[in-house]
Amino acid sequence: MTNTTFSTPRDLLRYAITRFNGAKLFFGHGSAEAFDEAAYLILHTLKLPLDRLDPFLDARLLPDEVIQVMEVIERRVVERVPAAYITKEAWLGEYHFYVDERVLVPRSFIAELIPQTFSPWVQDPDSVENVLELCTGSGCLAIMMAEAFPNAVVDAVDISKDALAVAEHNIREYKLEGRVNPIESDLYEHVPFKRYDLIVTNPPYVNSVSMGKLPPEYLREPQIALAGGEDGMDLVRKIVEGAAERLTPEGILVVEIGNERGYAEAAFGHLGLTWLSTSAGDDAVFLLTAEQLQAK
Repeated sequence: MTNTTFSTPRDLLRYAITRFNGAKLFFGHGSAEAFDEAAYLILHTLKLPLDRLDPFLDARLLPDEVIQVMEVIERRVVERVPAAYITKEAWLGEYHFYVDERVLVPRSFIAELIPQTFSPWVQDPDSVENVLELCTGSGCLAIMMAEAFPNAVVDAVDISKDALAVAEHNIREYKLEGRVNPIESDLYEHVPFKRYDLIVTNPPYVNSVSMGKLPPEYLREPQIALAGGEDGMDLVRKIVEGAAERLTPEGILVVEIGNERGYAEAAFGHLGLTWLSTSAGDDAVFLLTAEQLQAK
């Protein structure tokens, strides 16, 4: 692809925003709008600081640099690939992770709760010794929890061998081998039997009707990590059912269910769900204590 029309990041930014809006791209993997996504892709492709666009807007680019950015813009528009798969990276807060098509693009609201160490249900983060994360994907939440709970061993479980390969890469990057243990398992099936202070999961929870309406960008992700059955609760039921015998007496279960609060309440409302506040509101993540689970 050759181009003599564009010579600066400002030119490319304008063009990218027009292309993205014209193609009606979906932004649900980190960026909120066309401007943010265009700026990110341009800065990343040019290997410039991601938080400093203005100083470079009118810099003169080499022809090869323009071509590289144009190719990225076209791939995002034509193939509808999430930006994270193009750049092979994703961010959760201050944490940076490698990602590719083998895993969902990280975007869990649980990531907002980890720095608070699930207070007040967890009163002393240093006392947490064992954490279980089910459906770990890229391992991002497991890694964040290992850093938030410095004395904990985190078992990071996924049914997908491909996903665990990505998780292992991120575990090595954060030098957490031995503290974050990737385990190939269908939920609890091959998990060592021990009591956990904390079980956390962002499982597949999209209901069948919603699966049929997903934008193309979501269809680029592993569907096994999205589809949760007719009401989205197929795996969540198994997770809730098995949690009681896996938790310590003071342990807690934290489950993300996205937009499926109605189905979650229908399935588990009798247990007395506690809904945690995130940027998505008060209906994306619920919490159950070991005591509540034992009483079910």
